[in-house]
Amino acid sequence: MSKLQGFPDPFLLTQPLLPDLKETYKMIEAIWQSHQLSNNGPMLKQLEQELAAFLGVDYLSVFCNGTAALQIACKVLKLKGEVITTPFTFAATTHALAWNNLKPVFCDIEDDTFNLDPDLIESLITKDTSAILAVHVFGKPCNVEKIERIANRYGLKIIYDAAHAFGVRINGKPIASWGDISMFSFHATKVYHTIEGGALTFNTPSLKEKADAMRNFGLRDENVEEPGTNAKLNEIQAAVGILLLRKLEEETAKRRSLTNLYRKLLVNIPGVSCSRDLEGVTPNYPYFAVRIETQNYGLSRDELYLKLQEYNIFARKYFYPLCSNFECYKGLESAAALKLPVANQVAKNILALPLHGRMENQDVEKVCAIIEEIRR
Repeated sequence: MSKLQGFPDPFLLTQPLLPDLKETYKMIEAIWQSHQLSNNGPMLKQLEQELAAFLGVDYLSVFCNGTAALQIACKVLKLKGEVITTPFTFAATTHALAWNNLKPVFCDIEDDTFNLDPDLIESLITKDTSAILAVHVFGKPCNVEKIERIANRYGLKIIYDAAHAFGVRINGKPIASWGDISMFSFHATKVYHTIEGGALTFNTPSLKEKADAMRNFGLRDENVEEPGTNAKLNEIQAAVGILLLRKLEEETAKRRSLTNLYRKLLVNIPGVSCSRDLEGVTPNYPYFAVRIETQNYGLSRDELYLKLQEYNIFARKYFYPLCSNFECYKGLESAAALKLPVANQVAKNILALPLHGRMENQDVEKVCAIIEEIRR
């Protein structure tokens, strides 16, 4: 049997959603007429209002990126000492803690959702613990009710890294309804983006006021009460965000269709398992991640990852390596592999396959056929 032909051009993990060029030119023209490119301009104010309405929150602030937003979240909550978090996340989650002189305490994850395991949190709480920083991995919500009960019992703050969970709901309730602060990333690789950007949602107006000052050098009515930084989003990126919010429903629907096709085609390939939608959760389909079981598939995740590149398919080992295995964190007591058995195993087996709204059904069919051929 002849080998299947790969893709003629690099077939990447994702491709950014783009606004209509004519609409973009109109927005840029309005910005030029306003003579304001940054500093809380009209586009940013409009974006914040529309995002708050879409996400179902009362208080929201937009930032130049999600990392800066997460760093500021730690500042406005005045966190100190230790913060319990997950090792199975992008580096920015843990780095935001380190940049605030906070000690990350890694907690193992659930084998099915890949989220922080709430049943292990209490064993990690000490007199120095100030908060829990959990991540809604691949847009699947954490067990927010269990985490909230634990936090209330010990007087801890909760930050959710919702970088993957834009628009997700639990039983109709917006994902940002839980915790003290949720952070959303608007990087170009996300389902929704502002080229670069991020947002924080809050449960009180005072937190928004602090965050707004913090993103603008600490300025409040021309007075500086505490050290801030420059984390503002400019008007052009805000305009892109306004336009893309109007295209989000169509993008999500396309991703849902492609995800279901992936599941249908991969279900009978031994050693390849796909996650399912959670009951009661309205998903946003940010990534399509599969688990590769070496014994049944015949190759390891890493071997499949390299083989796919021979066909011009560029998947991603997401998240690998674990944050707990980074040189800067692996010396922490909580980073020991013995204490994180599930996370270490999951990190060896997960592979994110290409998924975005510019793909067609035949692209998914080809990727799946190649995965099957590689196994044979």
